[in-house]
Amino acid sequence: MGAVSGTPPSGLSEETRRQAETARKALTALRGEIAKTVVGQDSVVTGLVIALLCRGHVLLEGVPGTAKTLLIKTLSRALDLDFKRVQFTPDLMPGDVTGSLIYDTRTAEFEFREGPVFTNLLLADEINRTPPKTQASLLEAMEERQVSVEGAARALPDPFVVCATQNPIEYEGTYPLPEAQLDRFLVKLTVPVPTRDEEISMIQRHAAGFDPRDLSEVQAVAGADELAAGRAAVRAIHLDPKVAAYVVDLCRATRQSPSLQLGVSPRGATALLATSRAWAWLSGRDYVTPDDVKALARPTLRHRVQLRPEAELEGATADGVLEGILAHVPAPR
Repeated sequence: MGAVSGTPPSGLSEETRRQAETARKALTALRGEIAKTVVGQDSVVTGLVIALLCRGHVLLEGVPGTAKTLLIKTLSRALDLDFKRVQFTPDLMPGDVTGSLIYDTRTAEFEFREGPVFTNLLLADEINRTPPKTQASLLEAMEERQVSVEGAARALPDPFVVCATQNPIEYEGTYPLPEAQLDRFLVKLTVPVPTRDEEISMIQRHAAGFDPRDLSEVQAVAGADELAAGRAAVRAIHLDPKVAAYVVDLCRATRQSPSLQLGVSPRGATALLATSRAWAWLSGRDYVTPDDVKALARPTLRHRVQLRPEAELEGATADGVLEGILAHVPAPR
């Protein structure tokens, strides 16, 4: 594969390399800890870890009852990160998410009371059930990692990741996310219904007394330090110019697809680069291959494209269109 698969020196010190290897082992161990409460969903867990490594946000889509909330709660415990959950409803106000100024009668002054957005992992449950005004309250937090109230900017903790959920089959009483907000999610992960064997295992756990509210068995196997070390290592992952061109060609092909009325933006191309580098590092390599790009193309791009109405009527899906593009755009060798 020539230069595409070469392993150039990363420029990292020996100590940094050691820290990165320790971080990779710790983050790999997350699957085992999360499996104590959530059956299956390994690919979703991997997507969440990639988002954390890229400082990106996640849109989780799945029918109710597929353990989306339990998955995020378990992840926060296994990473020893602060966690808050907000149930998005039609009457939720922006200040209920970001916080607001409260008049203190003792001091006769206004003081800022932080909202639930001031956390490491924010679960925005059923984000499409709240009006656009409240949805928009997350835009600054997601992009700038800060909240502005009365002209004063307040930084959010690091790491800060929004994990938003939405129901793919229920549209009554919902407010679809605008493209500008969808584009701010690094990945969109579909949470599938468990397989028959997985569902049998889940039922047996509950029959044996499993309580999803009791996470005492879950141990913290990594934390903010491991995530920081992992991020540093991901930034040092080598990207061959041919692979960079492949990322661009894939994204440009979505803009020319007859099935799509909206293709992937340049922000989407940089997102695909970031997720591919994170996956390469988690796989134990310090260079990106075309297969890394292919593996992350669907979760990184599926929410950044929009089908034409006639294509949708014919049964086309975003994943199907992306599959066709991956099959037709030549990968470098």
